[in-house]
Amino acid sequence: MNTPTDRHATTAVPIHPLLATRHSTRAFAPGVDLSDAQAAALLEAARWAPSAGNTQPWRFLLARRDTGEFKRVLDCLNPGNRDWASHASALLVAVRTDANAKGPLSHAMYDLGQAMAHLTFQAAAEGLTVRQMGGFDAAALAAEFDLAAPLVPTTVAAIGVAGDPAALPESVAGPDRAARVRLAVDELLIRP
Repeated sequence: MNTPTDRHATTAVPIHPLLATRHSTRAFAPGVDLSDAQAAALLEAARWAPSAGNTQPWRFLLARRDTGEFKRVLDCLNPGNRDWASHASALLVAVRTDANAKGPLSHAMYDLGQAMAHLTFQAAAEGLTVRQMGGFDAAALAAEFDLAAPLVPTTVAAIGVAGDPAALPESVAGPDRAARVRLAVDELLIRP
């Protein structure tokens, strides 16, 4: 059995603890429900994210475990994601709207990303973890929930209380048992 890995980021300079301790786990504590108050706080945090021209091009489908909606979302995930996501307290489908009455929204994906970041850090403040995934069938999700253009399922997030990575099957446990690494800031900066 592997020993738990310290998930606190080793940062070059101090950053807020919510940022330094946030990590995306595939291990969720079993039997923990997302409360109505927690769900409301997550969605409210996303609601107040900035967006180009205040267009707010995000929509959300929240499916709680042990509901028909949860199973419908779960069935649209790639098989590897289904294995661990089934233990989350909720699955949230983050949907962008690519146009409104004024026309195309060129920053919709970026703005949805900001809304998800706000939601993620509110979740951390609530003692929850969020793991976003791209491994899902967007067309199947759109069909399953009658999401017509300009609505586009963009990511699915598993939400819950972090569990024990040692309980994960080997096939999905690797990242949860490895040290957290990021590129150095010098590698991210474009210097003219």
